[in-house]
Amino acid sequence: MAKKRSGGGLTGTQQAAKFLGVSVLSGAVLAGIALPAAGALGLAAKGTVEGFDEIPSNLKTPPLSQRTTILDAKGGLIATVYSRDRKVVPLDKISPYMQKAIVAIEDGRFYEHGAIDLKGVLRAINRNAQSGGVAQGASTLTQQYVKNVFVEEAGDDPEKVAQATQQTIGRKVRELKFAIQVEEELGKKKILENYLNITFFGQQAYGIEAASQRYFSKPAADLTLGEAAMMAGLVQSPSRYDPINDIQEATKRRNVVLQRMADVKDISQAEADEAKAQPIKLKVKTPKNGCITAVNGAGFFCDYVRKTILNDPVFGKTVEERQKLWNLGGLTVKTTLDPRAQAAANEAAIAKVDKDDPVAASVVQVQPKTGRILSMSQSRPYGLDQKQHQTTLNLAVGSKMGGTTYGFQVGSTFKPITAAAALEKGISPAQSFDTPAQINVSESDYTRCDGKPAGYANWEVNNELKSEKGMFDMTSALGKSINTYFAKLEQMAGLCETLTMAKKVGYERELGKPIEQSPSATLGSVESTPLDMASVYATFANRGLYCTPVAIESIKAANGDKLNVPKSKCTRAMSDRTADTINQMLKGVVEDGTGTRAGLSDRDNAGKTGTTSDRMDAWFVGYTPNLSTAVWVGDDIGDRDGMYNLTIGGVYYDKVCGGCLPGPIWRIAMTGALDSDETPSFNPISVPRAEKPRDPEKEGDAGPNKPRKRGDAKPGDTDPTEPFPGVTLPTDLLGGGDGRGNGRGGNR
Repeated sequence: MAKKRSGGGLTGTQQAAKFLGVSVLSGAVLAGIALPAAGALGLAAKGTVEGFDEIPSNLKTPPLSQRTTILDAKGGLIATVYSRDRKVVPLDKISPYMQKAIVAIEDGRFYEHGAIDLKGVLRAINRNAQSGGVAQGASTLTQQYVKNVFVEEAGDDPEKVAQATQQTIGRKVRELKFAIQVEEELGKKKILENYLNITFFGQQAYGIEAASQRYFSKPAADLTLGEAAMMAGLVQSPSRYDPINDIQEATKRRNVVLQRMADVKDISQAEADEAKAQPIKLKVKTPKNGCITAVNGAGFFCDYVRKTILNDPVFGKTVEERQKLWNLGGLTVKTTLDPRAQAAANEAAIAKVDKDDPVAASVVQVQPKTGRILSMSQSRPYGLDQKQHQTTLNLAVGSKMGGTTYGFQVGSTFKPITAAAALEKGISPAQSFDTPAQINVSESDYTRCDGKPAGYANWEVNNELKSEKGMFDMTSALGKSINTYFAKLEQMAGLCETLTMAKKVGYERELGKPIEQSPSATLGSVESTPLDMASVYATFANRGLYCTPVAIESIKAANGDKLNVPKSKCTRAMSDRTADTINQMLKGVVEDGTGTRAGLSDRDNAGKTGTTSDRMDAWFVGYTPNLSTAVWVGDDIGDRDGMYNLTIGGVYYDKVCGGCLPGPIWRIAMTGALDSDETPSFNPISVPRAEKPRDPEKEGDAGPNKPRKRGDAKPGDTDPTEPFPGVTLPTDLLGGGDGRGNGRGGNR
C-alpha cells in the first residue's frame, strides 16, 4: 500500500498515478469536445476535420508588427522605429540549419504528424507521470504558432495577453481547432516560415531575421550550424538562455539542440560534436529604435511624422485605428525632409545657442510652393536624458504635435499680416501717420468680427525707443518696426479684417482656440508656432497662395501597397500684387532695417524681426522665393524669464532682440540650405512711398531760425526733418515690437 509523505501529501507514485489519470481524462475530454466526429486516432492520422468554421485570415497571414523605416526626401535613412523589432523574411532567406534546428528541438515529428502529435501527447503524459509534475509539454509547432498569433494580436495589453495565454480547456480547444485548420490550409513550409517570423528570441528581437542581426550582425540566411542551434535554443526561455547575459547557460542549451539534431539525423554526430567544441562568438548589434536615433538632429521631425500618422484621419477614422497602424509598422515612410536643409538647420540651431544655455533655439523651414517641411531642428538634442539637456518637447509645433500648449507670442513678425490686410482693403503703402513714440487709444475704436467693440479699456502703445517718432509710411514702419504706426494701421484696416487675413495665411492657435480678437494682435500678442510662422511667410513668397505644411511624401505598407497620405492644400490668401508689395517692403527690413544682420547678399530675400514683452521671445522669420525659415529663441524651461543679461552660446547679451540673435541664426540656416546656382527673384513691383516732409532750406528760407541740416541737431534740440531728433543709432538696433502692446520688449 502506498504511504503518504511526512508532510501529508501523496507519494511520488500516487502523484504520478493521479497526474496520469487526469492527463488521460483531460486528453479524452479535449478530444471529445474538439473532435466529436473524429476521435483522437483519426485526428492524429489526418490532422484535419470537417465542419469547423472558416479559418480566421489572421492565422493565414498574421499581422506581424515590424520595423517602420523613415526616410528623407532623397531616400536616406532618418530613423527606424518599432514596437516590435522584426523584419519578415521568406523561408528561402532563412538558413537551412535554422529550419532544422527549430524543428528538431521544438517538434521533432513536425513533418510526420498532423496538427496534434498523439505520440508526443502520450510521451509527455508518461514523462510527466514519472516526474510527478509537468516536465514535458506536447504542443506541436503548429499549436505554438497559433498561440503566438493570439499573443501578437494582444500587443502590449496585459489583459489581452493573459487571455491569449490562460491555461484553460476553452483556450486549448480553440487553439486545437485553429491548429487543424492551419495545417490543412497553409501546409508545413508556410507554417514553419510564419513561426520563425513571429517567435520572440529575446533582446527585443522578434522573428529570426531581427534576432540574427541582434546576436550575430548577419542575415538569417547566413547562420551557421552552431549559431542556428543557439538561436533555436532561445525559444524555450529567451531570458534564461540569453547568451549576452549568461554565455554558459546559452552554450549548454545550444549543445542540447545540436545533440537533438544528431538524434533525429538532421546532422551527423561528428558534425554535432565539432559544433559543440566551438565557443559561441557573438557580434552583438545594439538595437536602434525610435526617433532618438535620428540623424542630423532630425529627432523632432521624426516625432512630428509619428504624430502626423497618429493624428491625421487619412490614416484611420479613429485613434485606435491609427495607433494600430503605427504599432503594426512595416511601413516605409518617405518624408519631405531635405538632407541639405536639415543639416543647415541643425548647424544653425547649435551655432549660436548651446544645449545647456538658459534659452533654446528652434529652426524650421518650409518650401513655399508645396508646403513641404524641409527641416526642423533645435539647440537642445532630442531625447529623455535631462542631465544631458535633452528634451522631447518640439518647440516648432503645438501640443497636438508634441510641442508647447499654444506656442509663443510672435511680436512684430505679425505686422506684415496687418499690412497685407490693409493692402487688400485698398489702403496704399504710401499711407503715412505722424506717430509719436507713445499713443493712447481706446479698444472701442476697434471692431470685432461680430460687430461689437473689442473692449472699452485704454490701450497704451509704446515704441521701443522714445526717438522712434515722426512721419512713417508702411515701408518705413515695417523697416523700423514702429508699434504706434501699426496700431493706427490696424484701426484703419479693421481688426476683423486683420484677423481674417491671419487665418487665411495659416496663423492658428493650438487646441482649436480661436485667435483672440484684441487690438494688440497686430503687435504679436497672440501665440503661434515657428512652423506656422514659416508657413505664413511662405505665403508671401508664393505670391499670396497659402499651402498647408506637410511632412510625408509617400508611405508604402509591408505588403507593398501604397497608403494615402495628407496632401498640401493651397488656397489664395491675398492677391499676387499684395504679396509682391509685401515682399518688396520686407526686403527693406533686411537691407537697411531691423534685420540687417540676417540679410543675404547673393539673392532676393526678405524678413521681419520680432521681440515680445520683456523679451520673453525673440524671432526672425524670413524667406526667399523658394525657401521660408522661422527662427525662435526663448526660455523653454520652467517659469519663463525675460532674456536680459545672459550668456548664450558663449556670447554675452545685455538684452536679446530679434535682429541680434535669431537673425544671424536664420542667415546660417538659409545660407546652408540654398543652392548658390538657384537665385530666383521676387516679382518686381513699384511700391508707392509717402512724400518726404518739406525741407525749408531747399526752398530758399534763410535767417537765424533756418532749420539745421539732417544730423546737425544739438542735444535737446528738435528738428522736424529728422525722424529721430538728436539721436543717431545703427539701423539694426532700431525697432519696436511688442507682444502685449506696450512696446517695452523691443523688436530688433
